[in-house]
Amino acid sequence: MKRTYTAKAEDIKRKWYIVDAKGQILGRLAAQVATILRGKHKPIYTPHLDTGDGVIVINASQIKVTGRKLKQKVYRKYSGYPGGLHETKLEVLLAKKPATVIHLAVERMLPINPLGRDLIKKLKVYADDKHGLTGLKPIVLEVKK
Repeated sequence: MKRTYTAKAEDIKRKWYIVDAKGQILGRLAAQVATILRGKHKPIYTPHLDTGDGVIVINASQIKVTGRKLKQKVYRKYSGYPGGLHETKLEVLLAKKPATVIHLAVERMLPINPLGRDLIKKLKVYADDKHGLTGLKPIVLEVKK
């Protein structure tokens, strides 16, 4: 009889990956970053545990989108009050806060539960190529096109 493997805390080895977003397509980049944060690239992946690694995304301001998304994609947030719906186009958000675009794309690919809230804390996004990672040896990851 085969048994289901469940990862234990001592089995989980964490790494940090650096992903360069320069010239990458937003959705494809976010999907691969979400996979690394979740831990699905590891053989010890367990759906209800945090087995993933940390990711640092640099050059977020140089991300690309395809089609007419730059003009048509809208980010909405609602305060809960009457008239409290705020809409921002992708073009405006990329100009003001490029790190937020990648952060939201990855966050929305993670589960909406306490596990997802823990996973998103291991994502660091920077608009340029300077990041605050010191003392750790990161692995530079090439994103598939």
